[in-house]
Amino acid sequence: MSMRTECKHFESRTYSNGDAMRRCRLDLAPDAPWRCPDDCVKFDHRAVDIGWAHGTIVPNVTPAEPVSVKDGTAASVLNEAEAIINAMANDIAAEIKEKQNKKKKRKRK
Repeated sequence: MSMRTECKHFESRTYSNGDAMRRCRLDLAPDAPWRCPDDCVKFDHRAVDIGWAHGTIVPNVTPAEPVSVKDGTAASVLNEAEAIINAMANDIAAEIKEKQNKKKKRKRK
């Protein structure tokens, strides 16, 4: 199933260079921007768009689906990249906490 643009969790953003980002805010569409899961349990029809200004610059056409999406290669590469980033985030958080602890020790002296 293609991305459900009528879902309240669908988000689209166009950047100044013309690139567009399409995603599920809940990160439940591993094949975004091409597909949502067929039986997504969190699908919720967008009832109203109060306060939003809809522009004309957002491209209406979703890019062509590459072969790597159909055979699962894209999802596995993205999962590996996410694991690397998550591992780095834990290391960085530990570094920051260590620096904060050192500052606290200096203030006590």
